[in-house]
Amino acid sequence: MKNKNSKLILFFLAVLIFSEQIFAQENSSATSEKMILTVEEAVNYAKENSRTLKSANIDLQMKKRAKNFSWNVLVPSVQATGTMSRSNEYSNSMDSIISMINPMYKPTEPEPSDYWKAVGGINASLNLSVALIDGIRASFTNYEAGLISWEQTYKETELNIRKMFYALLLQQESLNLQKTTLANAKNRFDQAKINFRNGLIPEISLLQTEVTYENQKPMIVKQEQALKEQLDTFAFLLGIPQGTEIELSGEITPEFVDLNPEELYQKYLENNLEISLFKKNLELMKIQQSAQNLQIYTPAISLSYGWQPVLSDITADWGDKDNWFDGGSFSATLVWNITNMLPFSSASLKARDLKDNIAQMNLNLISLEENAKMKINNLVNVLNQSKAAIESSNRNISLAQKSYDMTSIAYRNGTTELLDVREAETQLNQAKLALASEKFNYLSGLLDLEFAINTKLTK
Repeated sequence: MKNKNSKLILFFLAVLIFSEQIFAQENSSATSEKMILTVEEAVNYAKENSRTLKSANIDLQMKKRAKNFSWNVLVPSVQATGTMSRSNEYSNSMDSIISMINPMYKPTEPEPSDYWKAVGGINASLNLSVALIDGIRASFTNYEAGLISWEQTYKETELNIRKMFYALLLQQESLNLQKTTLANAKNRFDQAKINFRNGLIPEISLLQTEVTYENQKPMIVKQEQALKEQLDTFAFLLGIPQGTEIELSGEITPEFVDLNPEELYQKYLENNLEISLFKKNLELMKIQQSAQNLQIYTPAISLSYGWQPVLSDITADWGDKDNWFDGGSFSATLVWNITNMLPFSSASLKARDLKDNIAQMNLNLISLEENAKMKINNLVNVLNQSKAAIESSNRNISLAQKSYDMTSIAYRNGTTELLDVREAETQLNQAKLALASEKFNYLSGLLDLEFAINTKLTK
């Protein structure tokens, strides 16, 4: 028996070990999964998985539901009741009437059932006011504002993803320049070792090239780690599962466009989502003001209907319709709150506050439009400056590359110092990085401008 148990234990241990190995392999494959993303793929992935967009979509669905059922203010309120009650004292109105006619009449003693009463009820009520129409209009306008707000969140998410994508490409470009510098330092170190063995250079020159090469290694490691962390953060913002390695595929190649601020104002200022949302909120406040005034200066009608079946005799047949009578009623009431029309009433003060808020919003709208024009003008200026800087950087790179090539040849021929080569290489790298930075600045500014006017300016 013990031998059989030990075999079972060994079998389960083997299964457990095998399962752990499979799980480790699956986990390792999941962790090492790699995803290559272009800028468009990153944007599309964010549209499907962004938590910000999902939250904005929930807000929009709530406003849509409120709009679709805004007519429910015209549905009467219906309440059904059922009551069984026992009176502490029995009183029969018919006995009192008969006693007045016949003084000799003696009322009969009440039965226990006479103290009990069964009453049912269905009550329907509806309050009608002209202000209800504005309430329905407000639901539609609020939904339209929600659509604009959702589009704004959508466009902001797309803008941020594109700018972050190109910022990471710029960071990769900087890292690639550092790696090229490291490779050049390695080549010079290898050449120096050959020259030293051949007696062409002193040992101090060999040590200088080695120190230069070794000092650049830690910088590369730090930049690689920083880039990896930035890529992980970017993956998290896109909603990519944790542990997925991503690689960006693309280049910072902006498409230049001719821009005129005045034409942009006239054609596209109305497309600005912030201005559109502000105008829709202003429209919503005007509807609220109209509804408030209607509540003050127009009456309301209150309709009520009640069906109240009452059982005459609780001991009789409850299914006998003659044993029931209807104690309900219908009423129509005209209600007009005269107090609300007083200038110092809370309703009147609220109406005046709404009027002042509308006046403030009109002033803020003017400021918002002026700020939008100023932003467009500034972005156009930035783009023009970046375009000029890109052209200048292209010329600088050509000069810096020529200077570096000539200095490298001179160093290999022994007619210049290592310091001169490093200085020429630094100038070349700065020129290349300046060009990449200006391309990013132009592309980023163009994205900001397209967002500001809510219009695509490139193909």
